[in-house]
Amino acid sequence: MFLADRFIKGTCPKCKTDDQYGDNCEACGATYTPAELINPRSAVSGATPVEKESEHYFFKLPEFHDFLSKWTRSGALQPQVANKLAEWLDAGLQEWDISRDAPYFGFEIPDAPGKYFYVWLDAPIGYLASFKNLCNREGIDFEHFWKKDSTAEVYHFIGKDIINFHALFWPSMLHDAGFRTPTAVWAHGFVTVNGKKMSKSRGTFIMARTFLDHLDPEYLRYYFAAKLTGGVDDMDLNLEDFAARVNSDLVGKVVNIASRSAGFITKRFDGKLGKITEQDKLKEFIDAGEQIAEFYETREFGRAMRRIMELADIANQYVNDEQPWVIAKQEGQDDKLQAICTNALNMFRLLMTYLAPVLPKTAEASQSFLNSRLIWNNRAALLENHGIDKFKPLMSRVDMVQIEKMLDASKEEMPAAIGQPAPAADLEPIAEEIEFGDFAKVDLRVVKIVKAEHVEGADKLLRLTLDVGHGERNVFAGIKSAYKPEDLEGRMTVMVANLKPRKMKFGMSEGMVLAAGPGGKDIFILSPDSGATPGMRVM
Repeated sequence: MFLADRFIKGTCPKCKTDDQYGDNCEACGATYTPAELINPRSAVSGATPVEKESEHYFFKLPEFHDFLSKWTRSGALQPQVANKLAEWLDAGLQEWDISRDAPYFGFEIPDAPGKYFYVWLDAPIGYLASFKNLCNREGIDFEHFWKKDSTAEVYHFIGKDIINFHALFWPSMLHDAGFRTPTAVWAHGFVTVNGKKMSKSRGTFIMARTFLDHLDPEYLRYYFAAKLTGGVDDMDLNLEDFAARVNSDLVGKVVNIASRSAGFITKRFDGKLGKITEQDKLKEFIDAGEQIAEFYETREFGRAMRRIMELADIANQYVNDEQPWVIAKQEGQDDKLQAICTNALNMFRLLMTYLAPVLPKTAEASQSFLNSRLIWNNRAALLENHGIDKFKPLMSRVDMVQIEKMLDASKEEMPAAIGQPAPAADLEPIAEEIEFGDFAKVDLRVVKIVKAEHVEGADKLLRLTLDVGHGERNVFAGIKSAYKPEDLEGRMTVMVANLKPRKMKFGMSEGMVLAAGPGGKDIFILSPDSGATPGMRVM
């Protein structure tokens, strides 16, 4: 089979990092062709791929050099991304191969049997197609958003490993097709868990569904927002820090303001707020909205969260200094108590207004108990002499026990979640046990298929010439229904080297290659991992 880029792995030709895909390096961001990989191997079989000629279709990217030179410096990209693309532009753009040979997924190219559009040609078009579907269904004007002179804002949020597709190829396609280009393409780095790449065995390859089964998604959104910068930095989900930050910031600071103040309003004042007496302090909260909005606009989410938490500290310090629980016990202090709680709840309302983009469900619950919508541009309209509902807990603390259960579930669910096939009901049963000495008699060797050819008069056999490391062997294999001779030449496989030669009417067979499957077209010859050489014994 022709291997798609992602089915070939090897060492990056630029930074020499191992286990990289055939189109780009996750370590240094370099792009290249599979042929440039060092020690390439098939991710399907482990065999070393061989190059073969095939007709392909190309997008003439070099023709868009001038357009891209301007667009990449238009402010649509982060500075470090624009600088990286400038290196590629200065080195000279290459035509982009937009076709792949079958077997492949996606869309077959019209009038080109067996040829498919490369996934990164058609995938971004899906952004338009999905939106067009929504427009047709809801009566939205598609052209308003995507026509060439549109004033609407369109943003893409992507991983740093697919920058070239979204910041070179995609804008060129849009420009040439008469559509507008994105307002901005925002790239983020990779996520690690507890400082390491996600691991199935450790349970840190966490599916979204598994997280939702154990924890509130609001927690994760806040944690990510608190760590996101405007750069292309990687981010670590440290699970202990995750629990501590959620408990400290959201539960201990923000929600705490409402829980400490709302009860007095409900019990002592029939759920009615009083007058505001801290105008200057609340003005500081209101004015901070301009800076926080700017942080959101420039995708400096971490800075936005830090500023909000600074305000939360001010609000909590105010409540601590005023001590409403003490005032509540003093006679004749009802007006003061009501004012303190009114001030605090207005501070809470402003905090939740600023957190609403990150905590939509908590914001919705806050609106409900405050009987007031959280509208950014209406934040200066403070609540006085206003009725509120009884406070209900908005968030609960994260317990490490919940996290441990999530990790355990990730370990248990991973085989099914990543699409591992369940054991087939019709598999042959395991044969009866043998002694190690019986197995040791079988000499399995790594071999290279030097030549493969049809056998005249044989319906199922191919004649294989095998390099066994110290000479060649001739083997007849019943794999004709599954393989063409030219697809086998150069492949590594495993053979039983000490099987007694068997005389057949077509000639002498000097061993047996190993294969799996029920037969017919479902036959799969076994392949050793990369690095194995002809003659090596399988231990």
